[in-house]
Amino acid sequence: MKISIVVPCYNEEKNIPLILQRFDEVIKKSNIEVILVNNGSTDDSAHVIEELLPQYPFAKTVLVPVNKGYGYGILQGLRSAEGDYIGWTHADMQTDPADVIKAYRYIIKTGNRSVFVKGNRKGRPAFDSFFTWGMSVFETIFFKTPMYDINAQPNIFPRAFFDDWVDPPYDFSLDLYAVYMAHRSGIRLVRFPVCFPERIYGESKWNNEGLKSKWKFIKRTIKFSFELKKRMH
Repeated sequence: MKISIVVPCYNEEKNIPLILQRFDEVIKKSNIEVILVNNGSTDDSAHVIEELLPQYPFAKTVLVPVNKGYGYGILQGLRSAEGDYIGWTHADMQTDPADVIKAYRYIIKTGNRSVFVKGNRKGRPAFDSFFTWGMSVFETIFFKTPMYDINAQPNIFPRAFFDDWVDPPYDFSLDLYAVYMAHRSGIRLVRFPVCFPERIYGESKWNNEGLKSKWKFIKRTIKFSFELKKRMH
């Protein structure tokens, strides 16, 4: 069974070498594919990927010339994936690439071909955890099904599940869409703990803009939640 993991990269020139090095340390078999999506980066990411990729036979790249959103970049990577199981994780090294291997091993161990494996973040700042708890309560009540830590990484699921998606969103709502679709499709959703350290390089709008960024996220998520529920009913 082959697995493909998409890593959307937007201005991650300093993190890309770390990502590839870490994947090289934890990948022990040839049936794991890593897809770096250059998601419209304006820094030196393209050059870094071009220079390093020949050293890592398990990796390939997809270019999105103009950034159209976090979700859009992931979707382009998923469409180029060759694995029986596919998914994504972040490029900022706040999710260890080794967690992808843990998820893969779980799928192999259970032998369940209809399972969605997703991280469950630990070690986050208290305020961020409280914010996530609040959003989880809203989504659980609104969709009448357990929904928590929606934006945790990684996400890994059967390719056939992805083939059934219709008009997935192009922004950060993609994580919510994937989890909601899993519940609707009857796919077993399995969570496992992952550490969530600080970023090594780069900046996070989520942290830098504070409450402003979180308020934008809340409004965008609630709006998409209503649209998604209306579309599916």
